[in-house]
Amino acid sequence: MYFIPGIIIAIATFPGVIIHELAHQLACRLMKVPVFKVCYFTVKRPNGYVVHDKTKTFKQTVVISMGPFIVNTVIGLLLYIPGHFSVKTGFIECLLIWLGISIMMHAFPSQQDLKHVFAHLKTKKVNFLAKIIVFPITCIMWVGTVGSVVWLDLGYAVLIAKLVEIAIVSA
Repeated sequence: MYFIPGIIIAIATFPGVIIHELAHQLACRLMKVPVFKVCYFTVKRPNGYVVHDKTKTFKQTVVISMGPFIVNTVIGLLLYIPGHFSVKTGFIECLLIWLGISIMMHAFPSQQDLKHVFAHLKTKKVNFLAKIIVFPITCIMWVGTVGSVVWLDLGYAVLIAKLVEIAIVSA
């Protein structure tokens, strides 16, 4: 593996950052949590962010924190699949494949988002069944987030793309 500075990766995959922040903003609106400020992309760390009001419920925290995982994965696949299965391979097809992979690479929630979920899991307000379901998912997300330094985010994007490709071809 080669070391590539995070800034270069962020610039190369900026559509994924933008969709990630849009997903947080959409989740805030769905959960009726006021948003104060949004930065869709910057070359500084973090590469994007959504500043919102404090969540009041565990459900709000989970939906807002995990929203990008679902949104980035779905939008990434919706762009990747037509590019990959196109009869020709030109600029548009390559663009769709790049967009799909770069968006899926930013599916994992940030460490800060996951810390909020873990903090809620420690409270007595969250019922036991919710803890049993959400805790392992949050741990897997944590591994994916931390593992981005060893390209787990790219591995996730390629794996999901290939699994869907296999499913489509098999159908």
